[in-house]
Amino acid sequence: MNLKSLAKDTAIYGLSSIVGRFLNYLLVPLYTYKIAAASGGYGIVTNLYAYTALLLALLTFGMETTMFRFSNKDGEDKRTVYGTTLKMVGAVALLFVAAVLVLVKPISGAMGYADHPEYVGCMAVIVGLDAFQAIMFSKLRLDSRPIKFMALKFAFIIPNILLNLFIFLVLPMLFGKHPELEELYMRFNGGVGFIFFANLACTALVTLGFIPELRGLGVRFDGKLARRMLAYTWPLLILSLVGILNQVADKILFPKLMPGEEGLVQLGIYGACVKIAMIVALLTQAFRYAYEPIVFNGSRDRNNPATLADGMKYFIAFALLAFLAVMVYMPLLRHFIQPAYWEGLGVVPIVMMAEIFMGIYFNLSFWYKLTDQTLWGAVMSAVGAVVMIAVNVLLVPRIGYWACAWGGFAGYGTAMLMSAVIGHNKFPVPYDKGAIVRFVLSAAAIFAVLMLPEWTGFGMNPIVYMVCGTVLLAGYGLLIWKEIKRARN
Repeated sequence: MNLKSLAKDTAIYGLSSIVGRFLNYLLVPLYTYKIAAASGGYGIVTNLYAYTALLLALLTFGMETTMFRFSNKDGEDKRTVYGTTLKMVGAVALLFVAAVLVLVKPISGAMGYADHPEYVGCMAVIVGLDAFQAIMFSKLRLDSRPIKFMALKFAFIIPNILLNLFIFLVLPMLFGKHPELEELYMRFNGGVGFIFFANLACTALVTLGFIPELRGLGVRFDGKLARRMLAYTWPLLILSLVGILNQVADKILFPKLMPGEEGLVQLGIYGACVKIAMIVALLTQAFRYAYEPIVFNGSRDRNNPATLADGMKYFIAFALLAFLAVMVYMPLLRHFIQPAYWEGLGVVPIVMMAEIFMGIYFNLSFWYKLTDQTLWGAVMSAVGAVVMIAVNVLLVPRIGYWACAWGGFAGYGTAMLMSAVIGHNKFPVPYDKGAIVRFVLSAAAIFAVLMLPEWTGFGMNPIVYMVCGTVLLAGYGLLIWKEIKRARN
């Protein structure tokens, strides 16, 4: 495995994801300090963006992975594969947006936003554009163009941040001279609605950067290729849908399971605290962006199982490092959200472990993708989603947002274990179990030490806590360095 190439691409993709998300994290304190926890406004944001994530998976219907697979098959023309993919996804996205805009009032009423159909219409256009752009972003990954990928990601992030700063910091300063602005501001839930409008403007702006990639629309549509791609991708669609359900179903179901203002308040608290846990999700996403093209481009290699084994080992090592880093520096990180939201910080380690399970499941998933047995992925993800939804339905009315955290943990854990057991028989991979066990046990021991003050009720100065934690973190980093050195020898 070319670790140098993987590390370089992961760093670049990670820069766009991690730095970009970090900049977006700066919006979290903005939202939590400007949107009162008791208002439930941040619950609206959390709920609608959960719908957006689910719909994006539906509208791309697994065609990103399918395009990677067919672009590297013998006898396939990459240009035709890309053009056919772009047209299929573009057509589906266009039909979706048209349908929602025509039926926006009944859809908004069913979702609980009868007073704000403009929110639903706005989010429909956003997700349609995002689905179309997802194929063009995948084309950049396929062509190994991480710099342009990063530039276009920032072309959304930076204007979006500036618009949000204007909405919540500058606009209220104008209310004295322009009371009509204040009336409009309050009409949209104290500026919450403006968040969606800003997102739409920035998403549309990014499309302009894809002018060269839009030429793919001029490539001949290959009907026979499209049918073969759809036969490959429909299990991936199910896989993608149930996979994203594991991430967002709790946020979609929560207002239904705990109706009324209290439900939106709790959802807002959970949604804010989960943002801290998303540091592990960023690492998973950056790793996936770099790793997926490498695996598929080398899918004809006899050494591919060894490639998968290396990827798994290093993913687990660095994901656990990120997990421990969040726990060590929690006394600082918690200030990213307003103190009124701090009551939900206990879910952070649970959600981070769920994200690590998801990352391991992603690494395990290559056995059925490379052997064209994608139906297995759909089945395993569906079982995981059922487990997660069941935990939420049973426990949300009793323990609130804690059920969301444990539901994700149980759902991803189930899918991960199923894939490990079935994949061992279908596509054996020589995972370095010894190294993985060393990483897991070391991280578990450090986590236990970090949690001792809370478990025992022994108060510790935050600075002393972080200094001691940093020493432990350095020890774990040394373990990773020794493993890398050992693997090279």
